[in-house]
Amino acid sequence: MAFMIRMGIPEMEKLWNQLRENYKSGAISKNDAALYKKWGKALKLLSKNPRHPSLHSHDIEQLTARYGLRVWQSYLENKTSGAMRMFWVYGPDKQSITVIGLEPHPEDSKNGAYNHINLSDMPEFQNIY
Repeated sequence: MAFMIRMGIPEMEKLWNQLRENYKSGAISKNDAALYKKWGKALKLLSKNPRHPSLHSHDIEQLTARYGLRVWQSYLENKTSGAMRMFWVYGPDKQSITVIGLEPHPEDSKNGAYNHINLSDMPEFQNIY
């Protein structure tokens, strides 16, 4: 089963749209272009299989308690300083995954570093029937 990927509102939706538009227009920085490509690859893998081995997906209890839904973390990159992580939840419907955060890996994750992660809101489910 493939999942529809949604972006959390407003932060993730705004960031994704900005990166996509800048990439298409050629007005994107080298760092942002690298982020866009890595994030796009991770989103494709996530939509096909949230447990794909290269994503290293695992739940984050601190964020789950704060957000009220089970929050997962997946890798965009690994073994680099400030490696980016994507935070996501299942929903708002059974066929969707919503990306609610994109941040560098917290350096001190055992001592409350996840408290500083900014999480977007879940988009409303739109019934198309």
